[in-house]
Amino acid sequence: MIKKIDHIGIAVKDLNIANKKWENILSLKPIKEEKIEEQSVLVSIFEMEIQKLKIELIAPLDSSSPLNKFLEKRGEGLHHICFEVDDIRVMMREMEKNGLKLIDKEPKRGEGGSLIAFIHPKSTTGVLIELKESVNKND
Repeated sequence: MIKKIDHIGIAVKDLNIANKKWENILSLKPIKEEKIEEQSVLVSIFEMEIQKLKIELIAPLDSSSPLNKFLEKRGEGLHHICFEVDDIRVMMREMEKNGLKLIDKEPKRGEGGSLIAFIHPKSTTGVLIELKESVNKND
């Protein structure tokens, strides 16, 4: 069962430049930054008091990052919507059973050590969907 929207991911070319822009937009500083080697990206998290909705800025670590393909094709902008789930493996099986195309066959490590998996935008009216199972179930 989907519990809530966890965050909205925005693809950016340069995290430092984007951080400054979003600091001005939101009048907030990021609550954390993290390098996720497995996905070859840097993330910066802004947390808002609106039901703890987070804005996640994502920049490629290097040219091997899959995010580069997105940026080259579409430029900076909305990348994905993330839904927090209780059990990511159960949700992945259910979505696949319902005909949704999964990008990831197994969950992988995401921000904060969470488990994540993506659903192909061709299955979701053009929106990349991320499923997230938090390590800390109180997030």
